[in-house]
Amino acid sequence: MTVKDATYWVQKWKKKELSLPEYYTELNRKIEQQNPALNALVEWDFDALLKTAQNFKVTEEAPFSGLAIPLKMLGQEKAGWKSTFSSRLFPDNRSAQTSHFTSKLEQIGFIPAGQTNAPEFGFKNITDPTLYGSARNPWNLDHSPGGSSGGAAAAVASGLFPIAGASDGGGSIRIPASFSGLIGLKPTRGAMPNGPGGFRGWQGASIDFSLTVSMRDTEKLFYAMRGNDKVAPYHPPREEWETYVFPKRLRIAYSTTSPVHLPVSNEAKQAVKHICEEMQALGHDVVEVPYPVDGKKLMASYYLMNGAETSAMFAGIEAQLKRKMTSEDMELMTWGIYQYGERLAAKSYVKALNLWDQAAFKMEELFQTYDLFLSPATAFSAPRIDQELQSDEIRARLQMADQLSEAELADLVDAMFEKSLMLTPYTQLANLTGQPAISLPTHVTAEGLPLGIQFMASKGREDLLLGVGKILEEREQFKLPQAYR
Repeated sequence: MTVKDATYWVQKWKKKELSLPEYYTELNRKIEQQNPALNALVEWDFDALLKTAQNFKVTEEAPFSGLAIPLKMLGQEKAGWKSTFSSRLFPDNRSAQTSHFTSKLEQIGFIPAGQTNAPEFGFKNITDPTLYGSARNPWNLDHSPGGSSGGAAAAVASGLFPIAGASDGGGSIRIPASFSGLIGLKPTRGAMPNGPGGFRGWQGASIDFSLTVSMRDTEKLFYAMRGNDKVAPYHPPREEWETYVFPKRLRIAYSTTSPVHLPVSNEAKQAVKHICEEMQALGHDVVEVPYPVDGKKLMASYYLMNGAETSAMFAGIEAQLKRKMTSEDMELMTWGIYQYGERLAAKSYVKALNLWDQAAFKMEELFQTYDLFLSPATAFSAPRIDQELQSDEIRARLQMADQLSEAELADLVDAMFEKSLMLTPYTQLANLTGQPAISLPTHVTAEGLPLGIQFMASKGREDLLLGVGKILEEREQFKLPQAYR
């Protein structure tokens, strides 16, 4: 059965079986009907889209010619559009320029249309900003679609859009993919266009891509988007893009242990076990290994980076607004991270980044023996919207964050994220090492919620991730949302 993915719809109007105005009129009807419950889109201008569609020239050369794609309300900028960072500080802020990522989307035929919900500054693995309210999961509206690309996930999983712009700084593509039954590729550090506003994105941990529902869309999008500006500080190993042949017999290492020594659901373990059995039945080698790195130390370094980057960000905001920031200007989690960053020494930041490089070295050693590293994408399925991820005690300590020492703040930030991290401990590694990773929708829990598996590969080896995804897709292992069945 053909999935009604991006390629399906583009072929419709390339073959003149459907006009763009017809498609977008129906899309607008579905958005009006579904978005009030989902809160996936926070900006939508149908009149502007229809005007563009009426004058748009569909071309054979552009792979996604004429297809609407919503942009994430966080970094995926288009000149003149809202750029709020989902923050109460910037409810009416607009972009002065179009990001290179958005420009590339347009070059390959996409029409940017609408903007999707995200948590404030992208710090959470759920999407519930004070500015916009919670995004909801199409599988069950009582649950979150994840974060930080939660609005994007809800927009795709509901069937409104077959593809949506997303970004990933600690799992923000793969977590919502796991929670929402989608395909979520996080490319190799430096593989996607970035800039011109900034090129380092959490020191290379953060990267733009999209959420998708088919491997052909994922592959087509990756190869069409791949590449970056010469001034970009990170560039993937290009020779691997052209010289490697997909192996007939994959060597797969796997682990279901939580890298941060927290519980993992039986459902997550079962999801991995099933795929191990499937790959073994196909003749591939599958070996269980201890989790390759110390996740606790890596998460401490990740939080430290978040703090330092947030401190620098707010220094720029203070200069722009010509006043000091207070706890009233931001959500409590952001305030805690900001105050932590204010206390940090430069040498601590350098030490944290060195730890990332050591983890990358360790993983590349693993990939000399194995082609792929398999784990759950998330340790649990999507949390409920009302699930308590922080305590009153932590919130009270966050209120006083500006009075705490560096050590006290380090402990507070760790405690602040502990319940969230228990849900999603597997994705951050690939951000810190720069290696590519993909979440694939192969499991649905007894409760009826999706839960993905994750494959990681050596830098530049997206071909392996795309290949194993196609194997599982062809074996009908994907459990896509209802809208695509």
